[in-house]
Parts: sequence; C-alpha cells; structure tokens
Amino acid sequence: MARPARFVCAECGAAATKWSGRCDACGAWNSITEDAGLADGPAKSLGGARGRRVPLGDLTTSEPEPPRALSGIAELDRVLGGGLVPGSAILVGGDPGIGKSTLLLQAAAAYARRGARPIYVSGEEASAQVRMRATRLGLTDAPLKLAAETNLRDILTTLEAKRPALAVIDSIQTMWADHVDSAPGSVAQVRAAAHELTAFAKRRGVAVILVGHVTKDGQIAGPRVVEHMVDTVLYFEGERGHQFRILRAVKNRFGPSDEIGVFEMTGAGLAEVANPSALFLSERGQHTSGSVVFAGIEGTRPVLVEVQALVAPSALGTPRRTVVGWDGGRLATVLAVLEARCGIGFAGLDVYLNVAGGLRISEPAADLAVAAALVSAREDIPLPMDAVVFGEISLSGALRPIAQGEARLREAAKLGFASAFAPAGLKTSADTGLEIHMVADLSAFIEKCFGGIDQRDE
Repeated sequence: MARPARFVCAECGAAATKWSGRCDACGAWNSITEDAGLADGPAKSLGGARGRRVPLGDLTTSEPEPPRALSGIAELDRVLGGGLVPGSAILVGGDPGIGKSTLLLQAAAAYARRGARPIYVSGEEASAQVRMRATRLGLTDAPLKLAAETNLRDILTTLEAKRPALAVIDSIQTMWADHVDSAPGSVAQVRAAAHELTAFAKRRGVAVILVGHVTKDGQIAGPRVVEHMVDTVLYFEGERGHQFRILRAVKNRFGPSDEIGVFEMTGAGLAEVANPSALFLSERGQHTSGSVVFAGIEGTRPVLVEVQALVAPSALGTPRRTVVGWDGGRLATVLAVLEARCGIGFAGLDVYLNVAGGLRISEPAADLAVAAALVSAREDIPLPMDAVVFGEISLSGALRPIAQGEARLREAAKLGFASAFAPAGLKTSADTGLEIHMVADLSAFIEKCFGGIDQRDE
C-alpha cells in the first residue's frame, strides 16, 4: 500500500495532509512542499522498536557553563556571547558582497592561530580563489585547512576523520545531499544539509558555522525551519557603498540575542571598531538643522548615532516619506503625534529621515530624537551640538521612561557631550557630569528646545 503524502510548510514547519497554496498556520503563500520523511508517522518509521529510557532531571539540576573558545576578534566574540561554544551550530546571513566570507575567513584564521583546528569548506569558490583572498588579507601564515566541495556526504566523512574544532560551510545553499531527490538550493536540500551538519555538530562537539544567502526581503533563503535548528542566528548588515558593517545576533542560545559587533571594511579586510559611537559621529557635519544625536542601546552596549532629517515642500499630491535605518511605520506614528498633540503638521512636505553610519535602530527610545530632528528641519532651528536626546513617545504625546538611562548618559559624557534631553522620571544613581533636561511630554520638549514656534500647517 502506498504511503500517504505529507506536506510541510517551509516557513514555519507546520504539517498538512494535503497541498494548499497558503499555509493555515503562518499565512505564507506557496511555501508548502511534499515531505517524504515521516509520512507514516514516527511509530512506523522507527520500526516499532522500543527505545531506551531518557534520564530526567528537575529544575535544581546544575550544569557547568559551556566552555568557550576565544577567536581573538573581540567584536565577533561579543556577538557570540563570549566566544565560540563547542558543538554549537551558527547561521550567518547577509546580502551578497557584504563581507560574510571575508569575516569568516578572518575568524577561522584567528582560531587557527590560537591553536584550534578549523576547516573552511567553500562551495561557491575554488580553493585558488579563497587563497587569493587570504593572501590579500595577510592570512597565509595561519594553519587553516581549506577545501572546495559541495557533496555533503564527502564533507561529513572528512569532518568525521579530521575532527576539527571549527568547521565553516560557505554556503548552506550550495550543499548537495545525494539522498535527497532535488536540486541544490531547494527547500528539501537546504533543510537536509542543515539537519545533517547540525546533528554532526551536536554529536561530535564540533562548532559549525553555516553561511546563508538572504532573499530580497532580507530573510535567510530557504526553509525558515533552518533558523530553528541552529543555536545562533547572526545577520551581517551594512550599506554596500558604506564602510561600516554591523554583525547582529537575532537568536543566541548561549548569550544575549540583541548584541551587535561593529566592523569597518578596509583594503586589508574587516577591522574591529572598539568605540562605535566615536566612529558613527566622526563624520558629523557642521551645526545644521535637522541633525540630532541619539543615545541608544544595542544589546549591552551604549551607542551614540546621528539622526538626520530633511523637510522640503512637495510637488506631489502625496508627499514622500523616505526612511533609512529606522521603521517607516514608526515615523508615520511620530508625524501623527506631532500634528495631533503639538499642532505641527507636515502636510504638503516631503520628509526624509536617515540614521548616519549604516546602523539600523529598532528601539522605541529613538522616538524623541526623531521628533526633534523633524521639528528642527521643519523650522530650520538647529539643536545644540553638545546635546543628546532619547525617549519614547506615547500616542498621547507623553514621554515614557526608558531602560539603561545611566549607561546612555555615561557614554555621552565620555564623548564630550554637555547636556541631555530625557523623559521625566529618568533614574540615575551617579553624577554623570551632564546637564539633564527632563521633560514630561512632547509639547514641553518642543517648547524647551525651540521656544514659541508657529505651530500651524504651512
């Protein structure tokens, strides 16, 4: 009797008994594919044999912290949560040409110089091409083993024999499992390759780093279940024409999941940036309107970045709203609050907002800095050059307290800023040396910074 077919969503992993164009669990379209795995259920697929009893523990069971291996690249170790954990599976995604292969080649060479035994497997380039990049980066003296192969069975056989401390697979979309009847890069191939490599990492205690391509939406290509298989998911971000690169952790079972590492792309490869605030503000222009310094927090690190706004009359029926480095929906909310609660309208005006340095901000504490930049650009009134701004704006126009205010103020004081605008109720346990202006709502902030401006639509 033929086995009934089983269909699985590539985005969320939900199973179904028949194919449909839309997944009922997550709503994704054209994501359901046939899976020949457990079509008859787990009992029949395991042959009906009894398994061994699994040892159980309770919440008081204590286990030692997993050992970590430092690479010598402090920014990478920071994002990983303090170093590389043996037996962990890490997925690194990023746009084409952003520097993923360069970063991992430098990391593998750094691990090799510290006595580890890494293997770099390239499925996209020949060994000679990788050696050319290593020569340009000055890495030829590192005892790093290199291979160019796409056959997953051969790669796993080699890793079983060599037992390296670290294996870099570049990339997971090029791997080909000969027991899966589909082309490399397909959903079934990517899922099978990720499963086999992750299982090998857990079984042999080898750290495995997988490179993943991203789609035009910025998500890692292939089934979303791959991100659930691995222990850590990192995204390498940055503008192609900009020298700054951000390594951001979005999932990490061994450390914080919102940490970032900052790199600068140079002719000799990626260089670490120990003080990203100074770097992001190094190209700040003259005392002009529309420029505000935001004191933010990325992971455990305070980061100061410049928020730039430009407001100009629009020749279109629907004015433009262009945003780089921030959420466009959040900008629409701030504009609505400015008009409804403060009487400052932007109808008939094009609004351009940019976060300098290629950094993308996601925390709500940037609301007040964005509002300040918008009003400054609209009224052509610059804010003080030595002031930082942070605070979350509610729909009522009130300013909400934010977390880690003291760390933000200390970072601002370290870089020479003299004053700060923050929500009322900000708690600080020590004197940071800054003149702190606490405001309760957005109207009070605008009155304090810009005085009695004409709060009418132009």
